[in-house]
Amino acid sequence: MATIAVAGIGQESSKHVAPWGHTALLVAIFLGMAVSGAFFQRHARSEPGMLQQHPNVLPLYLFLIVMEWGLFAYVWRGGLRKTGIKLSEVIGGRWARARDILADVAIALGFWGIWMLFDLGWDRWLGTGHAASIRTYLPQRAVEILLWIGVCISAGICEEFAFRGYLQRQLEALTHRKWIALLLQALLFGIAHGYQGVEACAKIAVYGGLFGLLAMWRKSLRPGMIAHAWTDIVGGIVRI
Repeated sequence: MATIAVAGIGQESSKHVAPWGHTALLVAIFLGMAVSGAFFQRHARSEPGMLQQHPNVLPLYLFLIVMEWGLFAYVWRGGLRKTGIKLSEVIGGRWARARDILADVAIALGFWGIWMLFDLGWDRWLGTGHAASIRTYLPQRAVEILLWIGVCISAGICEEFAFRGYLQRQLEALTHRKWIALLLQALLFGIAHGYQGVEACAKIAVYGGLFGLLAMWRKSLRPGMIAHAWTDIVGGIVRI
């Protein structure tokens, strides 16, 4: 992760960070993921047996890690480098001393605590946010947990970079309204998780909006990356 900050994500800017065709293709990919996720959920409901048996998830986890870093590479090398935007400019923040790291970790943990309270309230009043078919793919054995942690760290870094770093800035350049950009990237973030079911998509969209606010406030993706990874790690292990 780069450690030199230039402008930071929270800076007012109307400059696009990648060619628009690059962004359109990325959005199309997310929409495709939503459609495939809907088919996955439909298949899961029609095959009750797949909800009971824990599959071999190791190949899936490895595939997800590759996919996450493929997303990172697509955004960075295929988009940002073509417009001369530096990686450090999108990530923002600076870790020059141990105190800087501890501050971002503390903010991330505080954000996670607030989200957990919101999550409990959501589940109590609106029901659980994850489709039952997803639970069978959560880790159960030690080796699965270790690889799951790798998946979550990859998701925290790569998805925050893609959604709160790249898309939020790009959409602000398109709309000239940072709040509309915040909302749109959050909606796309929820849609991209369509494989988890409609209820989860709505909750994850709220999650994406809060992460966007955190990035705007800190002018850095670092606390969000930490909070995102930690939330996924705990969510996958504790909900077994």
